[in-house]
Amino acid sequence: MQRFAILAAVALMTACTSHPPDWQTHYEKSGFTATPRYDETMRYCRQLDEASPWIRFTTFGQSPRQRDLPLMIIDRQGYTEPGRIRSAGRQVALVQCCIHPGESEGKDAMLMMMREMTITKQLGDLLEHVSLLVIPIFNVDGHERYGPYSRINQNGPVEMGWRTTAQNLNLNRDYMKADAPEMQAWLQLFHLWMPDFFIDCHTTDGADYQYVLTYAMEIFGNMDTALTRWQKEMFIPAITGGMERAGFPVFQYVSFRRWHDPRSGLYTGVSPAMLSQGYTALNNRPGLLIETHMLKPYQQRVDATYEMIRLSLQYLNQHHDTLRQMISHADQYCSGVEFRKDSVPVNFIIDYSDSIMVDFKGVAYDVIPSDLTGGDWFVYSDTPMTFRLPWFCHSRITRSVMLPEGYIIPVEWSEVIRRLDWHGIRYHRLDTTLTLTVSTYRFSDYQWSRQPFEGRHTLTGLKTEEITLEKEFPAGSVVIDMNQPAARVIAWLMEPGSDDSFVHWGFFDAIFEQKEYSETYVMEKVAREMLAENPELREEFDRLRKENPVFASQQWLQLNWFYQRTPWWDEVKDIYPVGRIMDREILGSL
Repeated sequence: MQRFAILAAVALMTACTSHPPDWQTHYEKSGFTATPRYDETMRYCRQLDEASPWIRFTTFGQSPRQRDLPLMIIDRQGYTEPGRIRSAGRQVALVQCCIHPGESEGKDAMLMMMREMTITKQLGDLLEHVSLLVIPIFNVDGHERYGPYSRINQNGPVEMGWRTTAQNLNLNRDYMKADAPEMQAWLQLFHLWMPDFFIDCHTTDGADYQYVLTYAMEIFGNMDTALTRWQKEMFIPAITGGMERAGFPVFQYVSFRRWHDPRSGLYTGVSPAMLSQGYTALNNRPGLLIETHMLKPYQQRVDATYEMIRLSLQYLNQHHDTLRQMISHADQYCSGVEFRKDSVPVNFIIDYSDSIMVDFKGVAYDVIPSDLTGGDWFVYSDTPMTFRLPWFCHSRITRSVMLPEGYIIPVEWSEVIRRLDWHGIRYHRLDTTLTLTVSTYRFSDYQWSRQPFEGRHTLTGLKTEEITLEKEFPAGSVVIDMNQPAARVIAWLMEPGSDDSFVHWGFFDAIFEQKEYSETYVMEKVAREMLAENPELREEFDRLRKENPVFASQQWLQLNWFYQRTPWWDEVKDIYPVGRIMDREILGSL
């Protein structure tokens, strides 16, 4: 592998350095060790725009620090609108770089590749049936938190940006909740263009091994069956074979059952929808996650990223009609009643009862008890070693739901409704106030994480009980018809059992709060009257005191238990305010 990688690097270096100095990138001028800052990247993108009618430099939003979010639109006829490009019969691919700015290989690879497409035309054939969107830097504020000490685990570049945004949010955890202004802009861009294929460029952490690059695609159960099969049986074999021939053997992106320890076994599963390729999968769009290995030299990582993207675009050009047709069928399927005839999964876990044996190109290593910390110290060598390991690559559904015909969200939940627009979800509003019989959920046994995660305290342990009730929905309330391509996204957002739902992320936390209380001196009297009227209540109360010592030791808890059984209790506490409309005729009448 090393000989082929060196030859590939030499070929790429020769091609790059043959260009006039004005067309060499900052990365090339540095001797393949440095990545450009934001201003230099923007300057080079504008230079490409000015020199070629095939490329358009624009922006799609602003960061919290008022930096523009750059976007390159590349089309061989100079088209810049999605409708016109679609009418010309071309697919749209989106390549995203620097969502984590310290992981800058994608940016440096794409600056060179855009030049080869539009200036030298050496890769102009990649645009024959594909138009390309490139985000050279997504996390622009994090990119400018710049220095040599951003990623202690990483071998170059010499300086780089920081992982999170200026608001300390990880954009690759934000695709569903969309708290970051950058993500809100990205979602609007994505749903304007609805690219047929998505590539997200990263650098991994973890154990040491031989692969310069690993990859991930959603082939484990959270995507349309035909699109899953296309990725698994057609795209992946073609691309991995091409990478092998180019001197870059690759492997499916994995985690290790024991951190840093390949011998413990490998696992891969369904990606949460808060991650990029998990989100595009719910939208019926294949996503390729590229993860270069942090310990490999920076130039090797850029070269491997360049080749993976080049091979992907080459394949999309050669098979352009196949993918478009399958996406169209998937969108149609999600837009019809057939999609809802069976339960739809909204949560998965790794199935550790089932594995396959695989060869994994690792390196020899020792595990040494640390005399400093008492923990295990993993010491990796330079000696290649192929391990025969169990790979746990099957996912098990832990929550699935029978979906309604539609959802109705009361108008007051404006933060949720705003996000529907960003997610491209179609809806309409009630003209008048209506009282409707709907299905919804009563919640119990909930708690919140002790530490914040991405700026929120997420819900854990939530139990749901499906109930039917009559509820008033004010004028302006939002009605979502499930007959639309975004049906999977809607399900994962609106069903509380999903770990990517609005409920899980805390958008409905207020419904769990008790707002009215009883004084103990009042409830002492009322509780005795209730026990006198209902002897069975005494049995339930005594059993609870016996089984729950904390409850038995606190007067307020006991009296509040009685208060919950009075007519004064808040009847909407712990009730999901979103209605599930189960009848198509009722939905159609709204």
